[in-house]
Amino acid sequence: MRFTSEEIALAQRTVYAAMPATPQYAWPLLAQRLGCRVWAKHENHTPAGAFKVRGGLTYMAALRQAQPQVQQVISATRGNHGQSIGIAAARHGLQATIVVPHGNSVEKNAAMRALGVQLIEHGEDFQASAEHARQLAADEGMHMIASFARDLVLGVSTYWIEFFEHLQKLGDVPEVVFVPIGMGSGFAAAAAARAHCGVSTRLVGVVSAHATAYLDSWREGCVVQSPANTVLADGMACRSPDAQALAIVQREAEDVIAVTDEEVAQAMRALYADTHNLAEGAGAAALAGAWQQRERWQGRSVGITVSGGNVDAPVFAKVLQGA
Repeated sequence: MRFTSEEIALAQRTVYAAMPATPQYAWPLLAQRLGCRVWAKHENHTPAGAFKVRGGLTYMAALRQAQPQVQQVISATRGNHGQSIGIAAARHGLQATIVVPHGNSVEKNAAMRALGVQLIEHGEDFQASAEHARQLAADEGMHMIASFARDLVLGVSTYWIEFFEHLQKLGDVPEVVFVPIGMGSGFAAAAAARAHCGVSTRLVGVVSAHATAYLDSWREGCVVQSPANTVLADGMACRSPDAQALAIVQREAEDVIAVTDEEVAQAMRALYADTHNLAEGAGAAALAGAWQQRERWQGRSVGITVSGGNVDAPVFAKVLQGA
């Protein structure tokens, strides 16, 4: 997926009208822990607490331009995508309906409702929620927003462009960046930003060991469905990959690796101890991947994303206690 300079400039104007650029820091304690310089991109510092808000903003701006008659939008999510749609819909005076699975994060649900979203709980996992959202869109004439779309990726790419351009100026572009894979917009955006900035950084996709659909599909070379049973990394609980996103992962990934919930919990604790930043499960997956491969990158420069910080308080309390 490629974007023109004009498309990226427009996306940046759209995003920065709603939020500032987020920081990237090389935390000394993370460097000691992993034995390499670790640049962390803090997408937990956005108005939605996660990177997804950028995609929602660009998608909704493009939708209003192309289809001004649309008044209602609908999507499915485990939380962060839904908040991004809620924020963007409110900026354009649209009504947003979001479908979440039963047992979804209580605090993410509350955040979406606070944004004016009509929340519907349906199904046992994200895939079931997405199917229900598509049916409601068809039945009630709402515009369906998928979890992977070109305008979403365009917006998300702005954060990776910030990251690469900042480190280009410092002369310290990482040799590798670890990128969590949920439905694929974050990874596709990293690949697009890498091409735009002209850097040679390797991209390693990180999936949950309890939701290996993208890893299995990457190995097989075609879409393969796998169970999604992760307890902690709900943002990566994908059962069926998007074919377009998978093609990008196959073309652009140096490797795809899997991290367990236990490794994710360890990364959440490490981020809190070393940086005093809160990370949800998927938000800590990149660090979990870097830790898993730390021996390979000793003494070198590594990039991670803290892609979101929306973890329920009781869950985080258990993580800190090692439960």
